[in-house]
Amino acid sequence: MLNPDAKLSDKIFADDIPQAATRDGFGTGSVEAGKADARVVVLSADLKESTRAEQFEKEFPERFIEMGVAEQNMATVAAGMAEAGKIPFITSYAAFSPGRNYEQIRTTIALNAMPVKICGMHAGVSVGPDGATHQMLEDIGMMRMLPGMIVISPGDAEEARKAVIAAAKHDGPVYLRFGRAATPTFTTGETPFSIGKALVLWKSDAPKVAILSTGSMSYAALVAAKVLAEGGVESIVLHIPTIKPLDGQAVLEAAKRAGCVITVEEHQTAGGFGGAIAEFLSEYHPVPLRRLGVQDMFGQSGAPDELLQHYGLDALHIEEKARELIRYILQS
Repeated sequence: MLNPDAKLSDKIFADDIPQAATRDGFGTGSVEAGKADARVVVLSADLKESTRAEQFEKEFPERFIEMGVAEQNMATVAAGMAEAGKIPFITSYAAFSPGRNYEQIRTTIALNAMPVKICGMHAGVSVGPDGATHQMLEDIGMMRMLPGMIVISPGDAEEARKAVIAAAKHDGPVYLRFGRAATPTFTTGETPFSIGKALVLWKSDAPKVAILSTGSMSYAALVAAKVLAEGGVESIVLHIPTIKPLDGQAVLEAAKRAGCVITVEEHQTAGGFGGAIAEFLSEYHPVPLRRLGVQDMFGQSGAPDELLQHYGLDALHIEEKARELIRYILQS
């Protein structure tokens, strides 16, 4: 059943549930953060419309800097601005930032613990027809390896808004991951969000499987849980927007209650969210685990929904994998 403490949308499974891209949440969140703190500035690498940085520019033109197609320079300039007391948000496609400027992020931002917020837009295969070159599937792994780097993958546009505001208040570097495609807005203004905290979306009295998800995949996990429940299979859905630092207590509780875990992410399974969960559970509470994500391959052009289905990241595939894992345990 849905967890009432999560304060989710009353239209959560309705056909007309509101939809928006998580990048839209960045646009509104950056303006709110800018109003709350005059130190907030936004830098763009010639993609202000696509990243929604244009919303900040319209509100605070004097605090918006267009860097042109120069992601490496953007990172180093932002580090300098942070050293001078600003709170910079740098924006581009995730394929370019952190994809193109990783060394500058590592050396000038992370190594010096500069409070720069790296905003990687258009992440995952749901970028759609832009194809493999623009479908960044390795950024979570890249960024969570950096010492001191916070890594956040919001579940919907409303949570993305809150994540931007929270990132502006954090005294250190933050990576925020955003998508291009419109996805269901399943949280509300009252749904709690804190850096480092997971959220139980669905809980059952006697769960047979725990579905741990991040980003917009959490809505697909919710739909899968509902279908499983209709078939008599109880589960837990734990939404984990902050991949680093991981909410270890929540992960541990879900794994202990269910006895087995499935992770879901729009990212390579190697080194990503599922890898973080596997690392944690292998040390503290080993259980049977299956990681759903892109399996050691690049993306391709297509419609967002078609690509998610192709790579096994829709609700139907999550449900099937949950049943497979339960059968495996029963047969063992």
